[in-house]
Amino acid sequence: MLALSAPARAALWMVGTTLSFTFMALGGRELSDTMTAFEVSFFRAFGGFLIVTLLLWRTGFATLRTQRIGLHLARNVFHFGGQTLWFWSLGLLPLATVFALEFTIPFWTAAMAALFLGERMNRGRVTAIALGFVGILVILQPGADVFQQAALIVLVAAIGFSVSNVCSKPLSATESTLAIIFYMNLMQMPLGLFAASFNWVWPEWADLPWLVMVGVAGMGAHFCMTRAFRLADATFVMPIDYLRLPLAVGIGYFAYGETVGWALLFGAAIILAGNIYALRYEARLKKAP
Repeated sequence: MLALSAPARAALWMVGTTLSFTFMALGGRELSDTMTAFEVSFFRAFGGFLIVTLLLWRTGFATLRTQRIGLHLARNVFHFGGQTLWFWSLGLLPLATVFALEFTIPFWTAAMAALFLGERMNRGRVTAIALGFVGILVILQPGADVFQQAALIVLVAAIGFSVSNVCSKPLSATESTLAIIFYMNLMQMPLGLFAASFNWVWPEWADLPWLVMVGVAGMGAHFCMTRAFRLADATFVMPIDYLRLPLAVGIGYFAYGETVGWALLFGAAIILAGNIYALRYEARLKKAP
């Protein structure tokens, strides 16, 4: 059997991450016709909770001990908000638009890490933020007839995910990956159930495959990304995730008849260029004496 190098295995795990996020979006899009985003978030957390509990049953529950329950709660309130808005946007916008604007998460995270964690801004991060804003303006075209107000939902979702990422950084120093994922699903289940209860719709049998897809893909994305980062630097693995955009364009076109304009592609290219430049700049800083 051919033994793969660490970078090759990291690339495969990141492809798994990309496919997982894509399948989760596809499931969320299909479910948006029959249930609210709050309900989809609940079932996503419920499915993830079952999977991670089975994993913990095998590895042991001792890893769940924590003295940072407040930080877990803060992280998951913002993550739940971002995720629910993300699911909502899937029923309003083309998949490619959602993914393109979602790629602004790294520069929102960099800005918030500087504000709340005291991390220093550098040329790479400033460049990513500047190009990110330019890309947003190109995609949204404020003031033009093609402006989509629903796109603002994705931007607010991206900010929610960014706050969650900022909370994750200090947590990752003391908590295991399984513990972070366990508390994520445990805390988001009641949030989703409470919010969905005001307009609850019992799933039909036709919804079951999509619910399973959302739950499994959500867990798979976290698991695959963690394995990828253990095997290779972010500079190598993160650009692979940008394959989600052409995947979204293809799925949107063939499955839903969605088309994208040059403004979306050009704006997305600007955002991705900023992210890649920041990643490479960070890598150079790490190598510098």
